[in-house]
Amino acid sequence: MSGSTISSGQPTPDNTTTRPAPLRPRARPFLSWLYAPSPSSVTFALRNTIAACLAVGIAFWMELDDPAWAAMTVWAVAQTSRGESQSKAKWRIVGTISGAIAAITIMAAAPQAPWMFFPMIALWIGLCSGFATFVSNFRSYALVLAGYTCSIICMGAASNPDNVFMVAMSRGTYIVLGVLCEAFMGLIFATSQERHARAQLRQKLESALVLVTTTLCSLLGEERGALNAARRQFGTILTINDQIEFAEVEMGPHGHEGDHARAALAAVSALLSRGFGMAMRLQVLNHNHPAFTKTADEILAFLKQFPQRLPDQNAVPALLADLQHFRDICRLYAAPHRESDVRSDLEPIPGLEPFDQTDEGQEMQEDRLDERILFVSLGELLGDLEQAIKEYEASTHRIKGDHFHFQLETHRDTREAVHNGLRGACAVLITAYIYEVTAWPNGLGFIAITTLVCGLFATKENPVLGTTEFLKGAVAACIVAWILVFVLMPKVTTFETLALFLGPAMFLGGLAKGNPATAGGSAAYGLLLPAMLGLENHHVMNEIAFYNGNMATVLAVAVSVIVFRSVLPFSSDAERFRLRRIMLGELQHLAHPGFTPRISVWIGRNTDRFARLIRHAGPTPAPLIEACILGTLATLTLGLNVIRLRALLDREYLPESARRPILLVLHYVEQSTKRHDKAARIAEAAVRRLRVLDAQETDLVTRLELTRAITYLVVIAYTMRTNEDFLDASKPFRGERNSRLLNSGQG
Repeated sequence: MSGSTISSGQPTPDNTTTRPAPLRPRARPFLSWLYAPSPSSVTFALRNTIAACLAVGIAFWMELDDPAWAAMTVWAVAQTSRGESQSKAKWRIVGTISGAIAAITIMAAAPQAPWMFFPMIALWIGLCSGFATFVSNFRSYALVLAGYTCSIICMGAASNPDNVFMVAMSRGTYIVLGVLCEAFMGLIFATSQERHARAQLRQKLESALVLVTTTLCSLLGEERGALNAARRQFGTILTINDQIEFAEVEMGPHGHEGDHARAALAAVSALLSRGFGMAMRLQVLNHNHPAFTKTADEILAFLKQFPQRLPDQNAVPALLADLQHFRDICRLYAAPHRESDVRSDLEPIPGLEPFDQTDEGQEMQEDRLDERILFVSLGELLGDLEQAIKEYEASTHRIKGDHFHFQLETHRDTREAVHNGLRGACAVLITAYIYEVTAWPNGLGFIAITTLVCGLFATKENPVLGTTEFLKGAVAACIVAWILVFVLMPKVTTFETLALFLGPAMFLGGLAKGNPATAGGSAAYGLLLPAMLGLENHHVMNEIAFYNGNMATVLAVAVSVIVFRSVLPFSSDAERFRLRRIMLGELQHLAHPGFTPRISVWIGRNTDRFARLIRHAGPTPAPLIEACILGTLATLTLGLNVIRLRALLDREYLPESARRPILLVLHYVEQSTKRHDKAARIAEAAVRRLRVLDAQETDLVTRLELTRAITYLVVIAYTMRTNEDFLDASKPFRGERNSRLLNSGQG
């Protein structure tokens, strides 16, 4: 087979071995974000520095009691993309209003009863943090904001409960002012926002399609490192999926481009699973067939040219036409109606029973069936690629009269929600107890900042890492605030000089936020710096108030770190074990006859879990992470083939003699919780039984359905056989077997 790696299993000269992807991007030189910032970081820092100074100036002009909150809001909603900023600003206003209503309600219910007052606040924050776990992006932010906004307002009005409404209105005014200033500067700096968002969305989808075709080349060519390439592809999908919502905000509510983009990513995920299954079939079946070899050569050549052809929008119809041509070829060879395929069934050999075969005839039948299985698999793979390209093309422009809707379902974890809620509630109760015992004058601010930090990180999967970086940023903000307050602020006589001193300090924070390595700490820096300065219209130097207030702020962040480390602490090993059990439980549910599975739900949830595996890598050895990723991909593929088997049964073309072994396989998939070797043996026996039925069947439609059933059963049997350790939910996964498979280049 010239030019192809399918039959030989060895890479051709024009196919280089794929290297494993690093788990983390290469680190930039130390302080490069300061002396060599990117143009986007400079623009981001400048835009939000001007917005923060503008918000402070307007707050001074309006003679508001705490102008720092306006600047804090600017940096709270500031994001590197306009879509993220607009979305966060919208949900921040929603969360602020909800938190204000809750604060007024709680204050009215317990105005003079602290031992009732603080538990009610803790309960509210716990509920907000828990429910925020079930939603994504800034909808989650709105819920946690409702929690800590309630706490901030209640702490501000605790000394004078009758004034709670005015405090709530004051906080709401700061929030709206900060949001409007940030949005105003965003509009000034934004040029051709909609066109830019469309171009970025198209570029991201192009990168996903290019990567998946490259991965398919590796999988079909049986190259070493193909599974690592698949992992990289999934990581890209996850990043893009999170950004689609924000691109929709920038494009405006006019079309359904975002829905088509999500559908394209779902098709890409299914395509990658198809490729994974195709690689398994190449391991199991005889693929040394001239017709298949020739077609595979042509398809590999097409996939190699795909990255160069896709960026040209005018080339999309030609790409689809080529795919349709290849699919027609696959249908031709997959259908059991060719003369050479049917004759052996219809023309019995003299002296034999009608369906008895010689050894040579039996072997020929097996080879022909293997060929049909491979063509069925190849055709379905090309069908997913075609669907992905169609959805990509639909996402690049507005379609008049389009009413398409698509949403990937994400992983929802009740246990995680309970843990998040309990941590937030415990933080409030601990700080409230300290305040009640010590009667610390800044105790109320101590409680408010603690709830703010806990709210910000309550829904993070590994909050310990985030809060530690946040603490570093709080310390840096305290140091800079000391320099500003005691060295530069005494020289301030006008707002202009204040902006001159304050601007560079905020600008540095903006540059740091544009760098991924320092983004966590800079978020705390930008948020807390205005509050630590103690900005007022009639500013009076008070060293005791400065040290007392800022100590309360830093200690609040430190207490948050302690709470997240001690109260239901995060463990990456336990989290992987639990996610795996949830995934395998849903896999069993897919095989239940009373359940109607949906491919989009299965893909969406497991793609989300895949993202968590990557984010949970932490200090865990890379081989174990790669083994977990291999097991996750295998489970995703196994589930998709179970769903496809269920779809075959629903079409009712299969005879009862074929349905019984398939139902038995599904039964064992549903019931197997520990050892899956028996389920694998049952699946292999079902393959042998359906091969016999295919050899005896004369109805062409039925034979085609039998071929499809064997196609899916081969993957199920192989996946269960080679991933026994991962599929055993009764014990922790060590990854030894999967690591050996990765190192051997299998896949």
